[in-house]
Amino acid sequence: MFSRFLLVVSGAAGLTGCVTYHSVAVVPVELARTYQSRTLDPATTSAEIRRIAPSAQWSGDAWDRLSLFAAALQSNPAIAEARAHARSAEASAKAARAGSPITLTLTAEYAGNAPESSPWLYGVTSDVPLDIGQRRASRIDAAGYAALAAHYDYAEAVWTIRMAIARAMTDEMLAAREVAIGDGLAQVRARQVAALERRVAGGEALRSDLERLRADAAGDARRVVDAQAKRSAALSALAEAVGVAPDTLNTIKLGWSGFDAPAPLTADDVGKSEAALLTRADVLRAMAAYDQAEADLRLEVARQWPEVHVGPGYTWERGLVKLPFSLGLVLPPLDLNRANVDAAEARRAEAGAHVEAVVARAQASQDAAVIESRAARAALERVRAVDIPTAKRFAEQADQQIAGGAIDRVDWSAAQVSLRLAELAEIDALRRVHAADAALEDALRRPLDGPELQIAPQATGERQ
Repeated sequence: MFSRFLLVVSGAAGLTGCVTYHSVAVVPVELARTYQSRTLDPATTSAEIRRIAPSAQWSGDAWDRLSLFAAALQSNPAIAEARAHARSAEASAKAARAGSPITLTLTAEYAGNAPESSPWLYGVTSDVPLDIGQRRASRIDAAGYAALAAHYDYAEAVWTIRMAIARAMTDEMLAAREVAIGDGLAQVRARQVAALERRVAGGEALRSDLERLRADAAGDARRVVDAQAKRSAALSALAEAVGVAPDTLNTIKLGWSGFDAPAPLTADDVGKSEAALLTRADVLRAMAAYDQAEADLRLEVARQWPEVHVGPGYTWERGLVKLPFSLGLVLPPLDLNRANVDAAEARRAEAGAHVEAVVARAQASQDAAVIESRAARAALERVRAVDIPTAKRFAEQADQQIAGGAIDRVDWSAAQVSLRLAELAEIDALRRVHAADAALEDALRRPLDGPELQIAPQATGERQ
């Protein structure tokens, strides 16, 4: 009888389809080698672009923000980590529906010199928690909100990488221009210093003027060195954002249509709409955390009542069949779970305060970004409308005057230096505009212009 019962239990266990364990080794050294060997693949990037932006056209000649973003969706480790976390949270939410495990206890007893026909007693008892009511609903809701928060974390990670790509491309392109203009400025400065040295040697100029000019030349040289360092740092940051080895970017061409002419701000860009706040993943994530705290509070309130367990069983006692049944109660703590309820209420209040703080920061960032974008555009417009034309006019006059012998090389060089300094000022102003636009995009959590506008809604969501 007992062997027959064990056979039934074993067969039931086999029918459940137990999952076997498979070891998966993670070797940091191999991961580092794999990371260093990553490159940009135009074919896979094109396929990813078609997935997230079906209407986009990419020739592959130059890597723009959309193509680099598409490559990052496949290669960036931070995005992969957030995607794995979202899938893990989703699996945990599904597991929360499975309920509590059932306990089975097998018993056997032998009676010596038993008067019955058999000296054996066999039995099985069970402990089945009644996973019903508010306990189950609150547990499932809490796990579901945790999964939702993980998906918002994934969206925030994707957006963070998108902004990192845009900022790194801006820094690299502007630093490259600074280097080019700085090299030209250094050549003009060298001619200016040489001409002034001849003046000083002939007693036509003071040595203090020469030393000041040399100090200016040294400052210009430092700016070139700084620009070269900024360009290297920008390329490194861009490679990290995309998820490829830094040397990969040395063999590609970067492209940014409309880089020198940022689009004007529109009413949608400067509006303080509620929709702009509700599209931010950090706000949605804070709301999901609040809902999770609410579900946790409901669970703690439900735990003030006893947890009910039922225990149907089976006993074969020396030829007699018995069907016992028990009812168990897991009582709450002596304080009727008041301490845990108070703690859950405090966590809910904390989550509510966090939502308020996140919304306030989001609104403040929008206001500040709009103000800075307007100011930056005004500064860029002034440089282009006043400083650059004035410097060009003086430089052209200097060209004419030196050709006619009206001025010498020192004065001509001064006009050329002014033009290059105005060009560097334009770069600074353009950098300020792009930084302000990046801050505004970050506040609105949506691109203002460029190829990313072609991305289909929800296209960057977690891929299965």
